[in-house]
Amino acid sequence: MTHIPPLALTMGEPAGIGGEIALKAWRRRGEGVPSFFVVDDPDRLARLAARLGVTVPIASIAAPAEAAAAFADALPVLPQALARDVAPGRPDPANTPSVRRSIERAVALARSGEAAAVVTNPINKQVMYQGGFEFPGHTEFLASLMGGLQREVMMLACPELRVVPVTIHVALAEAVRTLRQADIVAIGRVTARALAVDFGIDRPRLAVAALNPHAGEGGAMGDEETAIIAPAIAELAAAGIDAFGPLPSDTLFHPRARAGYDAVLCMYHDQALIPIKTIDFDGGVNVTLGLEIVRTSPDHGTAFEIAGTGAANETSLVAALRMAAEIAANRHRRR
Repeated sequence: MTHIPPLALTMGEPAGIGGEIALKAWRRRGEGVPSFFVVDDPDRLARLAARLGVTVPIASIAAPAEAAAAFADALPVLPQALARDVAPGRPDPANTPSVRRSIERAVALARSGEAAAVVTNPINKQVMYQGGFEFPGHTEFLASLMGGLQREVMMLACPELRVVPVTIHVALAEAVRTLRQADIVAIGRVTARALAVDFGIDRPRLAVAALNPHAGEGGAMGDEETAIIAPAIAELAAAGIDAFGPLPSDTLFHPRARAGYDAVLCMYHDQALIPIKTIDFDGGVNVTLGLEIVRTSPDHGTAFEIAGTGAANETSLVAALRMAAEIAANRHRRR
């Protein structure tokens, strides 16, 4: 793989499982996990390692350039102090500024080229809101840090499937009401470009899911396919993008169907997330397309109920680190 700088892993919610999976991911460094550093409180991580009974030496670094030399023998940590000590499973909104600052610093380092990519540990939105965080989530905050001029798009990816929801965190009724041709086209364009640039696919194929059962059954079960989705597909095709559909989602995700496309544009959240979590629950990765930097994240939450117990599974974080490095290398080769 092309040589790239280390990856920047954010703190995430300090009362969640982010610290534990960071420690465990470093312990798998001999399995092809790329070099990374954590923007976090080194004392917190050292205490957590002791609590979990895992041997992970911590190396405080002053700059990302020091991470590669330290990585073989210790987990490199760029210090970001917490406002208050935190116990696993017991979040404190007072630490929201520290969590936010960890993200800001990681993004700045990626924009400067000192970090190859940003990998974000999970945050808890409710806790962040209580601490004064004014953005709907990670993705919107990341876009704002880059001027808010990009069309950020959420992809969920694993080796067997890539899905992109057109509408995301809204009620199903709201997703149907707000589905727009222009949004399908804009998201399709971003997705096609990312498949080419970030994933190295020369001629990306986009399958587009229907909204209604049986793709609307000729209008008998809804007209969104003919009124909104099909015109969007035609517009994408006119722009030179290999997009096709709308396809009934009940036959879109089996192995033979998956062999015919590189990603699926889905019309609502669960249409995208149910198949990928069924296929690879532990290894799915959240990728933000359309940003000037590379950003991935494990596809799970903070899991307060198991934080500090040693039960957290690091597989999704390991996959997110590997995918971030692969995307960064693909971008580097295209320069």
